Amino acid sequence: MISTKDLKETPLTGVANEGTWPGIDSRFRLIIVAGLRTKQLLHGSKPRIEADKGRRRNTSIALEEVKRGLVNFTKVEKEEVHRGHGGGLE
Repeated sequence: MISTKDLKETPLTGVANEGTWPGIDSRFRLIIVAGLRTKQLLHGSKPRIEADKGRRRNTSIALEEVKRGLVNFTKVEKEEVHRGHGGGLE
C-alpha cells in the first residue's frame, strides 16, 4: 500500500506537472487545448510533429504537440454573468 509520505516524495510527471507544458496552467486547460487540437487533426489538419498515423492516435499527437509548445492558443476571460431575480437567462 502507498502511504501519503510516499506520494509526497514522488516527483510529479507528465500531465500532473503542468509546469512542464508551455502555457498550460491547469489540467483542465490541457484537456481543452489538446481536445480542440485533436478535432483539428480529425478534420484533416497536418500534424506539427513527425508521426506515423498507423501507430499514433490523434489524441497522442495532439498531447505531444501541446507539450512541445507547438499549439498556439489564447486565454479569454469571460465577463461575470449577472442573473435577474427570475433565475433564467437574460
